[in-house]
Amino acid sequence: MTVQDKGQLDAQYGLLTSIAQEAGVSLSTVSKVVHRRRDVGAKTRSRVEELLGRYGYVRSWDQESAASRQIIAVFRDLSGPYTLEVVRGIVDAAGELGVDVVTGTTSRRSISQWLEECLALGAAGLIIVISMLAEDDQRRIVEQRLPVVLVDPLSAPSADIPSIGVTNWSGAREAVQHLLGLGHTRIAMVAGRSHSLAGAARLHGYRAALEEAGIGYDPAIVSSTDFDYDEALLAGLKILRGERPPTAVFAASDAQALGVLEAARQRGLRVPDDLAVMSFDDTLVAAMASPPLSAVRQPFEELGREATRVLLSAAEGRPPASPRIELATELILRASTAAPRDLR
Repeated sequence: MTVQDKGQLDAQYGLLTSIAQEAGVSLSTVSKVVHRRRDVGAKTRSRVEELLGRYGYVRSWDQESAASRQIIAVFRDLSGPYTLEVVRGIVDAAGELGVDVVTGTTSRRSISQWLEECLALGAAGLIIVISMLAEDDQRRIVEQRLPVVLVDPLSAPSADIPSIGVTNWSGAREAVQHLLGLGHTRIAMVAGRSHSLAGAARLHGYRAALEEAGIGYDPAIVSSTDFDYDEALLAGLKILRGERPPTAVFAASDAQALGVLEAARQRGLRVPDDLAVMSFDDTLVAAMASPPLSAVRQPFEELGREATRVLLSAAEGRPPASPRIELATELILRASTAAPRDLR
């Protein structure tokens, strides 16, 4: 964003704030009128519209030279294969609908500040990806009816805030069932953090598959890390150095699976001859790994399209039929999984 653009946003935000004060309403109500939302009373709408006209406010999409409608997509960071796939899905889906996407992170600007930016920018709404919403932010979103959609939230949001994810539990269960079907009975897991809804669901799916097969859960071969390569490498080395090392490892993300592959290499193990490795995500790096990773595929393009659709519908006053939407995963088999050596 240029200094000129920032100055224009500040001026626009200041104007809307002044109009809100003069009309005796909240900034959120003014934003709803600007976006022609239906959930504003006729008298209030008329008053705000009169002030918008008096002060010469022109909606961005009413300007001949203006870009198409905008939404904001906020991420914890913009590193890692998962984030890049989700960004691509949102941008592609929004482009099909004639909507521009402003992207940002929570590393230097809080979600609360992004909510303010959404109003100042005149954006249709906000997509928040893999973030922990503070209670104050949730309360503000609900009370002011701000158009917000969560993708893979770290914690369970209010039922009034729509969220979108995938079938993490059943996807993980299917992945472990595949390894069991190959003949593996000593299956480790590099899991996500317990506070992550997706990470916890994938661990529960892993445990469910073992229980159904009559195999006891062994915490010695399960390690929880961030969805991170470096942490997974250390976890993988620890698991593979144990007294009873596994013949297969299920990783909760592609980044973690890459760490497990490197741990196997450092231990002198060949994949899949000595160790089968299964991943979750199936981002672009999964097929480029050595060997290519078998993985549970998340439908990233569909995630982006659904998040964008739900957000724009919410901005028009049409909430989704269900507060939680889960998209189906798919098992993709490649060269990183095979039967244990003693069964070949």
